[in-house]
Amino acid sequence: MIDAILDTSTMQTRFRVGLLGLLHESNTFLGTPTGYEQFESTDLTRGVAVAEHWRGRNHEIGGMLAGLESQTDVETVPLYATYAVPSGTITAEAFERILAEMFAELDKGGPLDGLLVALHGATVSETYPDADGEILERLRRRFPRPFPIVGTLDLHANVSRAMIDSSDALVAYRSNPHLDQRERGLEAAGILLRTLRGEIRPVQWLEQPPLLISISKQHTSREPAALLYQDLAKVLERPGVLSASVAMGFYYADVAEMGVAFWVVADGDAEVARREARWMAERAWARRKELIGELPDAAEAVRMAVESPAKPVVLMDVGDNVGGGSPGDSTFLLEELLRRQVTNFLVVLCDPEAVGRCLAAGVRGTVTVAVGAKADALHGVPQTVTGTVRTLSDGRFEETEVRHGGWKHNDQGVTAVLETSDKQTIVLTSRRMAPFSLQQTLSLGIQPQTKDVIVVKGVVAPRAAYDPIAGWTILVDTGGVTADSPGRFTYTRRRDSLYPLELDAEYEAEHKPFP
Repeated sequence: MIDAILDTSTMQTRFRVGLLGLLHESNTFLGTPTGYEQFESTDLTRGVAVAEHWRGRNHEIGGMLAGLESQTDVETVPLYATYAVPSGTITAEAFERILAEMFAELDKGGPLDGLLVALHGATVSETYPDADGEILERLRRRFPRPFPIVGTLDLHANVSRAMIDSSDALVAYRSNPHLDQRERGLEAAGILLRTLRGEIRPVQWLEQPPLLISISKQHTSREPAALLYQDLAKVLERPGVLSASVAMGFYYADVAEMGVAFWVVADGDAEVARREARWMAERAWARRKELIGELPDAAEAVRMAVESPAKPVVLMDVGDNVGGGSPGDSTFLLEELLRRQVTNFLVVLCDPEAVGRCLAAGVRGTVTVAVGAKADALHGVPQTVTGTVRTLSDGRFEETEVRHGGWKHNDQGVTAVLETSDKQTIVLTSRRMAPFSLQQTLSLGIQPQTKDVIVVKGVVAPRAAYDPIAGWTILVDTGGVTADSPGRFTYTRRRDSLYPLELDAEYEAEHKPFP
């Protein structure tokens, strides 16, 4: 490792390790692209601010920092980290600007011995459908082998061969909801440090059966997804294996590598990596029929909720999953709740225009306003409600528990709470906010556990927050840019044969020669 520094006070080698992060889940079916300002206004730090901002967080960057800073033979060099809420394809201008800033910080950082990189794996730019692969390829050109690059990926990554070939080891989350992000950051840091010390020589092998897993089947503590991770746990115990990962893919990004991926990092033995990755992939392929979703529609789900003795019933609005890039303003479920005159429900909608109307009316004011379905024509039609403005808030709140996403500080923008005479509570936000925290409503004085029905804009990720209070959770097949069935979408870049879009798809593992 060419740039290691000799610490004369202790007479030991100190390794300088750089830390980078660029995380964005890109939904290519959204008509509105993602610009630089969405990263800048959400989370963007440079230099020492990266460490100050992320230290102690339940996030992979927090885990990476902890893994590096606990070692006496390492100098941590924080460089650049940014993320934006899941949204549309990143503009070419924004992507190049972010990469230019990242490489400028690399120039300032001085000589390095290794890199830790936090990526999502389902990032798409207008110019580079495989944006994560492009980032890693540029880093590899800057730092040729044997310089080690180790990274983390989201469980919903669409993993490309470019990502694998340009890195020494990639580590994906193993839980959905994502509760192990910090642990995966620690794991990545451990692999990098052991590589730098000459203790291991990581090699990777990727297997990609032509398989899509319905988002509704991706709860890792429940079958069928749990079986994939039981297999992964067995692989981790086998000789020569350093790490193993399953990425269940993100079929809201229309890219060539869309779909499930299995890969193994072995210690110097590519055959071990190939054999174990192939074993996991073949077992998943044999279970492929179990991985197709089948959900009730809005009318059926609301009927089930009304008739359920267990309260509150949480209705997961799958087609308006903010964590998958949706606008957070779908009204399909709200319309059905109003049609059936359901009382004592809670819905959160992103609607800056309606927030403005509530601000004008003031706290305790009465307002009649059309809410929701304003971002596009894919998520229902606006619903007119009359209610009292109970609360106005700046929309900022903190989450101290381990929750999906690992975020502590949250901002849903200026927020209004509108309540009708039938205890129909509608929270109106001016910024999209994925519902990963109960503090989203608790901070507004709302006790969600007292409601009969709660509409949550997500699928699996919010369950870490809502399962403790839910009497019953129902996933609902609503339309929108995050609909459960991939058959609802028109793809132009995907593989020609992909189950379940083609029920006769076949899986033949690649047997390319090892480098």
